[in-house]
Order: sequence, then C-alpha cells, then structure tokens
Amino acid sequence: MNSAQKLLLQNKAWAQERVRYDKDYFLRHSTVQTPEFLWIGCSDSRVPANEVTGTEPGEIFVHRNVANLVVHTDLNLLSVLQYAVDVLKVKHVIVCGHYGCGGVRASMTNKSYGLINKWLTNIRDTYRMHRTELDAIGDMDKRADRLTELSVCEQIMNLAKTAIIQEAWKRRQGPVLLGWVYHIENGHLDELCKMDHTTDLDPIYRYRFDPE
Repeated sequence: MNSAQKLLLQNKAWAQERVRYDKDYFLRHSTVQTPEFLWIGCSDSRVPANEVTGTEPGEIFVHRNVANLVVHTDLNLLSVLQYAVDVLKVKHVIVCGHYGCGGVRASMTNKSYGLINKWLTNIRDTYRMHRTELDAIGDMDKRADRLTELSVCEQIMNLAKTAIIQEAWKRRQGPVLLGWVYHIENGHLDELCKMDHTTDLDPIYRYRFDPE
C-alpha cells in the first residue's frame, strides 16, 4: 500500500468515526458554511488551522501561502479575502505566522531560491524597514523569531490598506484584524497585534467611497 492509498483509507475511517458519534455531522455541513474567522496562515504542514485552534469544519475559512503573506498583487488572496468579508461576513481575519518558518529564514539570506525569490522579497522589505532592530539581535534564531513577528504585523497593515477591509469597516465596523504567532514546540498561539475600524491609518492609504 502506498502513502496516497493510506490517506484514502484513513479518510474513510475518519468519516465513519464522525458518523458513529453524530449521524448528522456531514449533513449539517453539506449545505452552508458560516465561519466567523478567515485564517491566513503559512503553508507549513505543521500549522493546520483547524487542529491548532480546536475548531470543527465550517468554523474557519482558510487561505494558506508561504510565510502567510498578504500581497496586494495576489489575486488568489484577494479573492479569498473578498469572499470571506463580503459574502461570508467573517467577524475576524487572522494572520498567523509561526516560529521556525522556512520562508522567513530563507528571506534572511542572500541565497537565490529561484521563483520564490520574488515572494520572499516581501519579507525582505519588512527586514529593511526594521533593520536597526533586527541587526542588533546577534542570535540568528531570535532574529528570525522577531522578523516573524514583525512580518505578521506588516501583513495586518497590508490587510488594512485594502479597499475590501476599509469598505467593510465603513459598512459594518468589521472585521477585526488579528496578528497571531504559533509556537511549534508547544502548540500555543499568541496575539501580536490587532486592528479594527477605530484604528488610525495613514491618510495616504485611506480610500474614499462615494455614496451609491
């Protein structure tokens, strides 16, 4: 039996176990989803949103990419964000980074990694903005941890810069933007930063929405 076949068998066992304890489990999820959260997380296989938050299917709408970035030219991310905010009307958008992130580590070197160089430039921009603080941290592990934290908060700012979030803030005073970090070594989540409709945003980033 190969590894892919093993996954299929595990899936059937999981589905049977769910129905054994709740016969309507899948029926409830088959027609509608009403998540309160959008999770923008890292693609790292060690940080699955449902597992680390102890939530059930249907409770978190998920987007994942390398190093949990919010890039204004990423149509995939923006499509997910708009659907979550405008259609699902999520109450919170979480950007969750994690310590020990390979993308963050790679961005701290001058090594060329091919196509992903373009993606990692977004983290290098954050490094440049905080170079004095980061260069003062001699321990490379601690420096990477701090860059992880700074990058998460920069992604929260990037969310606030979008017309999608600003229009929702004007219309319904939500969602709240939360920057979190995950400790792989113990499974804990910590909050790093937070923004909502009352947060001051530099006027250069503020959109004007004309009356309909």
